[in-house]
Amino acid sequence: MHFFELLKLCQRLLFFLPLTTANNPETPKTSLRANSFTYDNPAEWHLEYPQCGGQKQSPIAINSNKTVNVDIPAIVFGSYDVFFSNFVVLENNGHTIKFNVPPTIERVLPYITNGPLKDIYEAVEVHFHWGSPLTKGSEHQLNGKRYDVEMHIVHKNSKYSTVEEAREFEDGLSVIGAFFKVEKTIANIFYPGLSTVFNTVPYVLRYNSTASTQQLITLGSLLANINRENFYTYQGSLTTPPCSEAVTWIVYPEVIPISVLHLKNFWFVRDEEGRKLLNNYRPLQPIGSREVYYRSDMGVLNYYF
Repeated sequence: MHFFELLKLCQRLLFFLPLTTANNPETPKTSLRANSFTYDNPAEWHLEYPQCGGQKQSPIAINSNKTVNVDIPAIVFGSYDVFFSNFVVLENNGHTIKFNVPPTIERVLPYITNGPLKDIYEAVEVHFHWGSPLTKGSEHQLNGKRYDVEMHIVHKNSKYSTVEEAREFEDGLSVIGAFFKVEKTIANIFYPGLSTVFNTVPYVLRYNSTASTQQLITLGSLLANINRENFYTYQGSLTTPPCSEAVTWIVYPEVIPISVLHLKNFWFVRDEEGRKLLNNYRPLQPIGSREVYYRSDMGVLNYYF
């Protein structure tokens, strides 16, 4: 190959280089789920991922009449209401819309501890589950009801080095589940953090695309103004393969209102094959002999740290 031909080849490679790197955000990727699965056949996940056939699987149906009231401390939310040091980068990975949690301006990851948790759990990922124009899309059911969207804030026990390591242990992960419901009166309510994230969804409709928000937010702003001290908790699993039974679930009964426009954005998300990614929620799993506990701020005495 002559020198000038080699030079032209290098120029072509440099021209395409930004296109190939644009879909790789600077925030390190987490590996919560396996890539080779679809929502077409969740009943067969266990054939490739044996843990999906376990006895402590999620999601479940929560019935408030069958929960056990517990008198435990409130969860401590460390740096949850401190702004991130970077913009959030949303990603369409073919299964969900997600983002890896960046550190705050305090140079630490937001974390949770206390409540049902014995250790410190650092936030690593946020992702969403939704339905379709005909179906609700939350993964958990509460008193027989599904909601429009369910958000999961995934945390890793800080004593484990990686998510891959953490998901091998029963105390490895903790996930906060929050429900969203379309309300007609949403025009009178504004949640800056949520709006920033939801308004970015239309820019990640294509598989493997990414888009950065243009405003700094806090992780706590995604929980709007719900009462963080009232929650259900139980031992379960990841709701996608490999379905690791490593999760202490924290599910809030209070529902966050969203606009129908924000909900509809999710209905145009595409999967790896270019199909609309609808109903990306796992069917309910048997609760078996597990107890679901309920913690309320009513009658709990001064558990503040």
